[in-house]
Amino acid sequence: MSNDLHSFLSLPADTVRKTGPMDQIVLSSRVRLARNIQGFAFPGWAKKSERVRSLDIIRSAVEQVPVMTSGFADSMDSLSSMDKQILVERHLISREHAAKSGGSGLVLDRLESLSVMINEEDHLRMQSLRPGLQLREAWQAVDEMDSALEARLPYAFSPDLGFLTACPTNVGTGIRVSAMLHLPGLVLTELINSIVQSVNKLGLAVRGLYGEGTEALGNIFQVSNQMTLGESELEIVERLSKVVHQMIEHELNARQKLLEEKPKVLFNHVGRAFGILANAHSISSKEAMNLLSLVRLAHDFKMFPTVPRALFDELLLVTQPAHLQRAQAGKLAADERDIRRADLLRDRLAETPRPVTAQLTPPEAGDITPPPEPPPANDAL
Repeated sequence: MSNDLHSFLSLPADTVRKTGPMDQIVLSSRVRLARNIQGFAFPGWAKKSERVRSLDIIRSAVEQVPVMTSGFADSMDSLSSMDKQILVERHLISREHAAKSGGSGLVLDRLESLSVMINEEDHLRMQSLRPGLQLREAWQAVDEMDSALEARLPYAFSPDLGFLTACPTNVGTGIRVSAMLHLPGLVLTELINSIVQSVNKLGLAVRGLYGEGTEALGNIFQVSNQMTLGESELEIVERLSKVVHQMIEHELNARQKLLEEKPKVLFNHVGRAFGILANAHSISSKEAMNLLSLVRLAHDFKMFPTVPRALFDELLLVTQPAHLQRAQAGKLAADERDIRRADLLRDRLAETPRPVTAQLTPPEAGDITPPPEPPPANDAL
């Protein structure tokens, strides 16, 4: 196992090259399971000595799972605040876990697709992360790790309630299934609020880039299940998958409508976004993400025919605060980060051709696979 995060994590350029089905719109799929072990108080109630003892037991068990043996493992108090923020920006740990120190830890597999947060809100928060729409694949991967750990650790389980968790909303299956969606078309056509309301009525939640209580920066929304009782894990995965397929169709329709009915609005947004990104001398993280979202949308419309989308995806990652500071090898104040971010954007976009507006087409039908079957009527958005 490695405990050198800097040498372990892949380069941002390699991270954004990971592709998956429908990744024009679905940036990533995630399935997370919450588990606790018998004989220990939940982390929020446990004294530090007890958290340290449970951390040692759980970490040892996780490190023995074959898929994790060549991975990264460390305690949270050994990581710097910048390292923790980098892990948050890559969605490998939660913001809540980044705030943990002694008695909490992390184990990460070599592919950065499986991670186990130890003593976050629960003793174990294990998650599988996949690019694009791969909810079933993410579920299968985390289910296999869960089975391997269950053979090594005595889970806290009730025959009546299922898996016991620190928060009542996770009791039962302990599963959270989520997809990260890039929805600029629905935002620009002002249809996003009605879609969010429809999704909420189906018992699903729509949140921002980093989950509960965060803002939808860059027109990126996270949709996930709220109920963990009354359905099997696979039923929850399938239900969310159907809803995500519908959201993809709505986003594609919104993009088509935008191009047909308001092309000048689209060209204006994209032109301004590219102009600022390529010429600004100071730019905040929030503004950069929102503008990069627009040029990413423009790429889907083939307005940058010679530029790989990976360029814009990489810029979305490396302009975030922790990644930016790590590249500069030092902590920077907010105003210094804004200047360095603008310098980086000007440099990376210096040779990028201006967006074209002739003969535009929205994403082709073949680019996005339609849902395998019509969703049930009561799940329609």
